[in-house]
Amino acid sequence: MAATLHDVANLAGVSFKTVSNVVNGYPHIRPATREKVERAIAELGYKPNLSARSLRSGRTGAIALAVPELNLSYFAELAGFVIAAAERSELVTLVEQTGGDRERELALLQSPRLRMTDGLILDPLGMKQEDAAALDVSFPLVLLGERTFDWPCDHVTMRNLDAARAGTEYLIESGRRRIAVIGENEDEVIGSARLRLRGYREALEAHGIAYDERLVARATLWHRADGARAMHELLERGAEFDAVFGFNDTLALGAMRVLQEAGLRVPEDVAVLGFDDLDEAAYSIPSLTTIDPGREWIARTAVETLLERIGRGGSALPPRTKLADFGIVERESAPRA
Repeated sequence: MAATLHDVANLAGVSFKTVSNVVNGYPHIRPATREKVERAIAELGYKPNLSARSLRSGRTGAIALAVPELNLSYFAELAGFVIAAAERSELVTLVEQTGGDRERELALLQSPRLRMTDGLILDPLGMKQEDAAALDVSFPLVLLGERTFDWPCDHVTMRNLDAARAGTEYLIESGRRRIAVIGENEDEVIGSARLRLRGYREALEAHGIAYDERLVARATLWHRADGARAMHELLERGAEFDAVFGFNDTLALGAMRVLQEAGLRVPEDVAVLGFDDLDEAAYSIPSLTTIDPGREWIARTAVETLLERIGRGGSALPPRTKLADFGIVERESAPRA
């Protein structure tokens, strides 16, 4: 006969309720208890009856994730971590791509497709403050990214300003004084570009280095081609610099390619720093020094936060803002002095 929850509880030496909480992804379980239950599940080969569980709970066993674009490595890797975190709670993840378009983001929040899921993790890029009321939805919702709205929503994000300031200080402490940045977007009111530029400027000011507009390269999109184009513009305008801070890894990698084509050595002539710690950053030549913004933690925490909302069944729960820790990953493109 197939193993039951009671069999798992007896083997693990815990209550039926504890096993049920583990199986249903309840986040507030002591790690030792969770490990004991998971060992018993594996030993007995217990398989939950998903159809019966869905009928009892009124849940679909699926969540939705909406990101701007999957051809940017950051969002592709983020989606992978969300899917993995959801799978650990036996949930399926349906992934939507919004293109960072305001109308598509607003339409998604009203989409009948979401009825097939128990909640949504959304990284809005196009929505504006005047769209805040659209976040008044009947399903559990967790926001990612830098868009903040005057609306009570759970928000899981990174420390953009602090991380950019720390990255710039890392370059300064490595002996670099003329630090160019790639990724500024003057059209952005609030978001990664604006926050990372602020962090960059604060670090310069703290070290008595004047901000030089000639060292700031615009990039509305953050792909490799945009980093390459921005670096061409910096070189053509005759800007003198000894370091480059790309506001994401793909911008930095595109810029590094152009530097090498121009005969400049990395890091001897120009140090290069990225942001995101993508998997590919470890395998570029030279390997890319970058800022790890805590992407895996963000994905895992977003899923846990959403599951807590789902588990509350709509009962009142104050909105939370959760911020990831960050760190600088030193590699060949910008070693410490």
